[in-house]
Amino acid sequence: MDENFLLQTKTAQELYHGHAERLPIIDYHCHLDPRMVAEDYRFRSITELWLGGDHYKWRALRANGVDERFITGDASDWEKFEKWAETVPYTLRNPLYHWTHLELKTAFGIDRLLNPRTAREIYEECNEKLRRPEYSARGLMRRYHVETVCTTDDPADSLEYHEATRKSGFEIKVLPTWRPDKAMAVEDPEAFRAYVGRIEQAAGMTVSSCSDFIQALERRHDFFAGQGCRLSDHGLSEFYDADYTDAQIKDIFNKVYGGKCLSAEECVRFKSAMLVEFARMDAEKGWVQQFHYGTLRNTNSRMMRLLGPDTGFDSIGEFNTASELARFLDRLDSRGILPKTILYNLNPAANEMVATMTGNFQDGSVPGKMQFGSGWWFNDQKDGMERQLNALSLLGLLSRFVGMLTDSRSFLSYPRHEYFRRTLCNLLGRDVENGEMPEAEMPRICQMVEDICYYNAKHYFEF
Repeated sequence: MDENFLLQTKTAQELYHGHAERLPIIDYHCHLDPRMVAEDYRFRSITELWLGGDHYKWRALRANGVDERFITGDASDWEKFEKWAETVPYTLRNPLYHWTHLELKTAFGIDRLLNPRTAREIYEECNEKLRRPEYSARGLMRRYHVETVCTTDDPADSLEYHEATRKSGFEIKVLPTWRPDKAMAVEDPEAFRAYVGRIEQAAGMTVSSCSDFIQALERRHDFFAGQGCRLSDHGLSEFYDADYTDAQIKDIFNKVYGGKCLSAEECVRFKSAMLVEFARMDAEKGWVQQFHYGTLRNTNSRMMRLLGPDTGFDSIGEFNTASELARFLDRLDSRGILPKTILYNLNPAANEMVATMTGNFQDGSVPGKMQFGSGWWFNDQKDGMERQLNALSLLGLLSRFVGMLTDSRSFLSYPRHEYFRRTLCNLLGRDVENGEMPEAEMPRICQMVEDICYYNAKHYFEF
C-alpha cells in the first residue's frame, strides 16, 4: 500500500498526486456525533474510535465466528481489538482489508499489516498517540484536511452542539442536515404521537391538526436554515407516489394522532403527501434533497430485540421503484418545487435506471441539478464505485458529479475519500492510456478530477 496504491498507470498517478491528493474534503453526508466535535472528544482507546458503532466490522467479526461479547458486549477494549486483529487476515478481498490498513497508515503512520502477531504493538502504539491532543475528534478532522461536514439530524434536535462548535471558532464547518423520517413514520400510532409531542416542544407551538404539524415542521426547517443547513436527507425503502387530497391527509393525521392504526394505503398516502411538503420547503430555501433508498432493515428480529437498529442486520432490498420514483419526481417538477436532488440506490442493479432517471429531470437551471449519488453503503468499495462511475459516465455527465462522502459515524473514515479519489484517477488514467480519451484533453481531464473531488460539491451545495 505505497503512494501509488490502486494507481495502475502513469497517467493515473499524475492525476492523483497532481490534482486529487491534496484537495480538502467536503463530507456532505455523515453520521458523526456533533457533541463529540463540540466537546473535542478524546478517545480512550483505538477500540472505541475504530470498532465502536462500526457495523461493517461487526458483520465481518460475526462472519468469522466471533462471539457477540467481543463485538457489542462487555469484553475489554483489548479483547475486542484482539478479535478484530484475528479477523483482518480473513477479510482479504473485502474492502475492510484496504480500509483498515489505510486508516492505520493515514491516521497513525503505521504501515504494518494487522494480524495476531502485530496486534499488541499496534494497539499500544495507537493508544499512545490517542493520548496526544492532535488525536482528538477535531484533531483527526484537521489531520485529514476536512473543510466541511454535514451531520444527520432530526427536526426536533436542538442543534446546540452545532451552535457551540460554531461559536468556539473551530475552523471546520460542521453543519446540520434535515432528516425528517420520523415525521412520516405513521405505522406506529403511539410512537408517532410521541414524536408530534417532540416537534410541538421544539417548535414552541401546540399541534392539534395536520396543518399545525406542517407549520411546526416549517418552523423547525427555518431554524435549521438559520444554523447553516443546506441539505435534507430521507431514508426510504421505496418511493411513494399515491394520489391524495388535502381532506384525506387531514383525516389520516387525525386518525393516527388519535391512536388508531392506519391501513397500508393510508400510510402510503400520508408519506406521499409529506415528501411533497418536504420538497416544497427545500425548494423554497434552495436546499438539496437527498434520498437513500432500497434498504431492507432489521431483518434479524432476535438481534433487533437484543441490540436495536443500526447494528449490522440490514441488507440490499429488491424493490421495483422506477415507476414510483418517476411519478414522484414528475409531481414535484410539474408543481415547480423540484429542488436539487441526489439519489442513492442501495441495489446496484438499479444503477442504470437511476442514471437515466436523473437525466429526465435536468432542466438547465443548474449544472448537474439531478445527481446520481456515489456508491452507498454496500457499494462504497472499489467495484461499487467503478460501477456507479461507469453508469454515470455512459448515461449522464461524470464531469458534473459531486463526488464522495463517508456516510460514517467514525472519525477515521475519511480515507474513504482517498480510496474514491484513487479509484477515480485510476479509471480515467486507464482510459487515457488505452486511447479512449485523447491526451490533448488532459487539461480538461485534470480539471474534471479536481471538480469531482472538491469543486463541484463546493459550488453545488453553496458552501
